[in-house]
Amino acid sequence: MLRHVELCVDMKKRNYAKEALLQYRNMCHQVNINSLEEVIKHFLKRAADKAEEAQAKAAAVTLDVEDLEEDASPEELMLSYVSGEKNKDRTDRELVTPWFRFLWESYRSVLEILRTNPKLEPLYAMTATKAFHFCLQYKRTTEFKRLCDILRQHLTNLVNKFRDQRDAGPESMTMHLESRFEQLRVACELELWGEAFRSVEDIQQLISLTKKTPKQPQLASYYTRLTQIFAVSDSPMYHAFAWLKLFSFARQHARGMSTTDYQQMATAVLLAALAILPYERSNMPGARGGSPSDAVAAEQEKERANRMATILGFAVDAKKDARGLLTRQALLATISSSNLLALVPAEVRCIHDALSADFNPLELCQKLAPLLEKLPELAAAQLSGSAPVRSVALDKYVPALKQAAVLRLLKQLSEVYSVMRISELAALVPFYTFAEVEAVVVDAVKYDYLTMRVDHRHGTLHFGAQSVEADRVRGHLAAVAKRLAKAVTMMSPLPLPLSAADAARRALVIKEARDTLEGEHLKAVARKMAIEKKKEEAERAMMEAEAQEAQRKQQAAALHAQAEDRRRKEEALRREMERMQREMEEKEQEELRAHLGARNIKVKEGEKLEKNNVIKDLMSERIKEQQELERRMTRLSKNMDHLERARREEEGPFLEAAWKERQEADRAYWEQSQTEAARLHRQAWEVDVEEKKRLAHMVSDKEVFKGIIMQRREAEFHALRRERERRLAEMRAQKKYEREIARRKAYVTRCRAEVENRIREMEEQKRREEEAKKKAEEAERERKLNEALAKQRAREEEIERRKAEERAAIGLAAPAPAAAASAGAAAGGAAGGAGGGNRFVPPHLRRQMDAAGGSAGGAAPAAAPAAAAPAAAAPAAGGDEESGWRRRGPEAPPRDYGAPPARGADSWRDRDAPPRDGPRDGPRDAPRDAPPRDAAPRDAPPAAGGGNKFVPPALRARQEGAAPSSGSAPPPASGGGGAYRPPARR
Repeated sequence: MLRHVELCVDMKKRNYAKEALLQYRNMCHQVNINSLEEVIKHFLKRAADKAEEAQAKAAAVTLDVEDLEEDASPEELMLSYVSGEKNKDRTDRELVTPWFRFLWESYRSVLEILRTNPKLEPLYAMTATKAFHFCLQYKRTTEFKRLCDILRQHLTNLVNKFRDQRDAGPESMTMHLESRFEQLRVACELELWGEAFRSVEDIQQLISLTKKTPKQPQLASYYTRLTQIFAVSDSPMYHAFAWLKLFSFARQHARGMSTTDYQQMATAVLLAALAILPYERSNMPGARGGSPSDAVAAEQEKERANRMATILGFAVDAKKDARGLLTRQALLATISSSNLLALVPAEVRCIHDALSADFNPLELCQKLAPLLEKLPELAAAQLSGSAPVRSVALDKYVPALKQAAVLRLLKQLSEVYSVMRISELAALVPFYTFAEVEAVVVDAVKYDYLTMRVDHRHGTLHFGAQSVEADRVRGHLAAVAKRLAKAVTMMSPLPLPLSAADAARRALVIKEARDTLEGEHLKAVARKMAIEKKKEEAERAMMEAEAQEAQRKQQAAALHAQAEDRRRKEEALRREMERMQREMEEKEQEELRAHLGARNIKVKEGEKLEKNNVIKDLMSERIKEQQELERRMTRLSKNMDHLERARREEEGPFLEAAWKERQEADRAYWEQSQTEAARLHRQAWEVDVEEKKRLAHMVSDKEVFKGIIMQRREAEFHALRRERERRLAEMRAQKKYEREIARRKAYVTRCRAEVENRIREMEEQKRREEEAKKKAEEAERERKLNEALAKQRAREEEIERRKAEERAAIGLAAPAPAAAASAGAAAGGAAGGAGGGNRFVPPHLRRQMDAAGGSAGGAAPAAAPAAAAPAAAAPAAGGDEESGWRRRGPEAPPRDYGAPPARGADSWRDRDAPPRDGPRDGPRDAPRDAPPRDAAPRDAPPAAGGGNKFVPPALRARQEGAAPSSGSAPPPASGGGGAYRPPARR
């Protein structure tokens, strides 16, 4: 491969070399990448050597001339007349330019080959740096712009790849960042300020991507280049902020800077800030209307300010506006708060006071003029090597400072005077003529900084708009009032005593004012608030209506304007085409008429001529004229030959005689000049001999002095060489230390990344296991809940079925509705409950129901045997003595709930206990500890006609035909006002 690329370079076959390098990269990028790196380095070195060799040959060819006094050859003269090029340019085009083109194409090919391989990033950065040096060495500005575009495109592709695949690490971005710093340096040295600013934007983009702060030397160079870029672009605001950032950075990080360095840089910062005009040259968007274009311009201005703040190193939120941050007032406030004024010389501090704090318009410019003249002297000292800049040019701020001084002078004069003579103003500004002052006034008035007008007819200046309500007038009136009050106090320090009547009247007025002060104040405040509220509402409504109307009109106007513009363009295009056609025809007719008129051919008025016929006639006429002219020239040439021959025959003897006379005169003049030259030479030789004799005794002193000088210079040379060797040794040690620290940091970073990745994987695995466990538990819980719900639904369905059977059994054993209704209106509620299934019926109502059944005939006795069958079947279904209790499921066995709790005679259940069959607070499947409300006691026999219905002892005895037991409660009197009500229903 080495031999192959050498042959490609020698034969200038760039495409062959590129193809070979691509194939070699595909072969060895997985096996031995260092081999490809070595081949590429050899290829670039060979191409660079050939270019330098061609340049050396071109220089040698240019100087290879045998005789400098010899005239150029006829061939060279003819070639120079034809080509118009000089020998040097032609030689460069033949020898140097092809090799430069080949070297440039080689750099491009290598960058294209290396851009996709992350392992070759150092070689890519090295190639880019060599390409920068090539452009800088040979001043190739066009190639440098193309190289910047190529690198920018490569960076865009790399960023997109980094977002998609995440395979471009911070090291790659760091190398691109270092290349951009070198690109910025070369762009500034080539004075390509547009490319330099784009390089600054690339640097900011890379810093935002890498999230890392560049090295200190790089940042120092970055801010230094920013000061140059903004100085060239005529942006004094950004130039001053760049100087402030550079000074702050040097103050924090630079080591070894002397007091002079700090003083020079602080002076540059302060003068750059003072050189900013107190107004902006661009009109603020939206200040004179609310059109959409103004809103768009304001948004663009906001984005531009945010971008410039980011470039200058300020942390700005994208949603906020940075225009309030980059102002002259903010810059001067920062300078004052950072104690920078203590570092500048006294002259510069006086300039700052005159332009910022003092109010002395009549002596402002006279005071500043000598101070501004001293600025070049203050910048004469060179800065040390530790400073980020080598020198500070303070004289470039003088024109801007003069303009700022004139503006401050005019501003202060406008606060003091309303009219002033032009001659007096010209006398106040010694370094400007009035024409220059007038140009400053026009610019300030244009951008609404001053309100002035110049009256040249009367020779006066008029300040302000003569507004009585202006703030400055109110301020002056207040100041005059205070001074007059002070003067009155000085004239009569003690107040005059008042009379008794005046004192009483004054006290009464003061008392009334104090009494009504609070109320009047509240009324005024309330009235003001009401007025302001109404005004705000009216203004809001009016603004909304105006906005809607303006939007509607704007849309209609836009549509109408578009249609009108389209129609106007079509009409203008049609008219233009017709006009052009008409003009071409008229021009053609005029040309034809002119040709015919020149030939003395008459043309009728208004006759339209045919171009082909006219051209044919003119051509025939021209041919005849040409033939006649040739015959005439032939005769004239014969006459000239005869005349010239005769003239030369006659003048021959006269010319020979004149030549002989001229020879005699020239010989006499030459002899005389030779004699005079010999005499003068002899005289000068004698003077030189005398001078040599006079100075001969000083030769020894001269040699002694020469020896002293040479010894001193040799000692200084040796001392400087030792100092340089010491500095180089320190620099090598420092670089070695920095490389070691960088390697260690890189190793620690890689270790931390591996540990974090492992921890992240473990946490992810643990999270997945926990999620799977939670899902399993949730599924199991849901399954159990579904099973419980299914059992509960089955149980409830069984309960409902049994309740329906019980209701059906009770309905068959109940008396007829007619018999129940004859019990009376007082027992209507209880009688309705006799056939209601499980409802409780008091004993006295049951006796009345039995009596009514007996009087009804044989219906009740007939129904008794039919009701006995279900009642008898109910105990048989249970299979034991507890068959009267209700089952809790279709197949659940009867539960033993124990003995029922003892109850008093007056309360058949606890009024605070929850209902037996009602909803419970516990879970549905919890065991019930008490029997249901409608179940019979365990020791009571089943009712004859009610299934599981509870029957009191008195009613049960009556139904069985026995007397009531002695322990049963007697029924209440029938005239007591109604049926028995349990305690819970009272």
